[in-house]
Amino acid sequence: MMKAVVRVLALALAVVAVVAASASAYEEEDGVIVATDSNFDDIIKEHEFALVEFYAPWCGHCQALAPEYAKAAQTLAENDSPVKLVKVDCTEQEKLSERYEIRGFPTLRFFRNTVDTDYTGGRTADEIVSWVTKKSGPPAVDVEDVDAAKALAEDNDIVIFGFFDSKTSDEAKAFIDAAGASDNIFGISTNADVAKAYGVSAPAIVAAKQFDEPRVTYEGAPDDAEAINDFVATESLPLVIEFTNENAPKIFGGAVQVHLLTFVKNDHENFEKIVDAMKAAAKDFRGDILFVHIDSSRDDNMRILEYFGLSESDLPAVRIIDLANNMAKYALEGDITADSLHEFASNFKKGSLKRHLMSEETPDDWDAEPVKVLTGNNFADVALDSSKNVFVEFYAPWCGHCKQLAPIWDKLGEKFEGVDNVVIAKLDATANELADIVVESFPTLKLFPADSQEAVDYEGGRTLKELVAFVNDNAAASVEVTAEDEAAAGEGGYDYGEEPEYEDYTEGTGHDEL
Repeated sequence: MMKAVVRVLALALAVVAVVAASASAYEEEDGVIVATDSNFDDIIKEHEFALVEFYAPWCGHCQALAPEYAKAAQTLAENDSPVKLVKVDCTEQEKLSERYEIRGFPTLRFFRNTVDTDYTGGRTADEIVSWVTKKSGPPAVDVEDVDAAKALAEDNDIVIFGFFDSKTSDEAKAFIDAAGASDNIFGISTNADVAKAYGVSAPAIVAAKQFDEPRVTYEGAPDDAEAINDFVATESLPLVIEFTNENAPKIFGGAVQVHLLTFVKNDHENFEKIVDAMKAAAKDFRGDILFVHIDSSRDDNMRILEYFGLSESDLPAVRIIDLANNMAKYALEGDITADSLHEFASNFKKGSLKRHLMSEETPDDWDAEPVKVLTGNNFADVALDSSKNVFVEFYAPWCGHCKQLAPIWDKLGEKFEGVDNVVIAKLDATANELADIVVESFPTLKLFPADSQEAVDYEGGRTLKELVAFVNDNAAASVEVTAEDEAAAGEGGYDYGEEPEYEDYTEGTGHDEL
């Protein structure tokens, strides 16, 4: 008997030891598991659900997310959630960064049974908790009575309620399918009293919101999951939304790719009047054009103003940007009123607006240096000169890779200064736009050959020797590069990987600091 007791105690102690070892197997910071190249796979295999942040310590957005991410991890732990929050420092764990093709920071991925999908939620602790709770639980919450429905609606900005006679009906199945594909909270009920409380009878779908109209009834086919999700996508954003780091995933993650932007300080004397005008105009364009206001007094938003060529003296200002059509921009002229905004949006839909192309004034000394300065105004005359091979760097002043390339590009200009049929040039693509040329990353290098209308994209290395060889090959030139040339160009061991992307209107999608 005693031996049996000893064996039981030994087994119990062994189990406790295993649990204790498991609980402390991985380093944690503020409740967030710290993953490395060597332990990442084990972490993911041991947890059915895991949200992983791929970050860089120097990234401003990552620094802003850190306290919210930690708070979310602690909330999930307190609620005994099966979801674990994990973080990966991509500056230290390069193999993981390469494996998951991380191109911007922060990048968040949700792992369910080792299979990952993009995280599309917000960046506050509450939004993170809400999103992972939805993704790790049933697609739709069972709503048994009116009190349960009321509590669910009060806890969330928007809840999509489905009312059905049976959860096995075709309509209910379509609703659950839609719920599984959505980030929003769905509630399902077969209680007629709950449906009655929302002014409908089964089958019906209602969006209960804490913004704009408090209740909106779905009018489409109740057994069409795709149509239901279109309805949800439309109703889940307010008529007018402010652009912030936290709202960026909602703004860029939705189906609406045309945004009407109003640049105005939140403390401007006419701010409320302008926002009211936006709300009045936006009603007729819900689902087609998203109305966004951008606080022009925030330092975070200065880069966006620069991207649109706006300065303090231009504000308040209104622009339309078509994210799906080469980031095409359109400018509103005149006063900002409900009528003018409505007409502006209507004319865009009709296709009657003229695209707004930014250009700097061409400096008088644009051709004084070996590298010629191009603007939107002189680009065609210089780059499309049929007697010249024109090699152009499209750059952004804030781009780190462009800054690294600058001395090399200057030296390239010097090397070809005496070659009659070659021009080395540069164009600030954040301040100058061209109708037929799309610049998607910086720096972008294009050669415009003599006697050809087709530009040649340069995709080689960025050493002086490689750039010279490219121009020689395409311009039948014979410029040589010496060791002294390379030294003068200041070439060093710089990593010419991709620039991080940005999650604002300067790139349309992405990450890193705004």
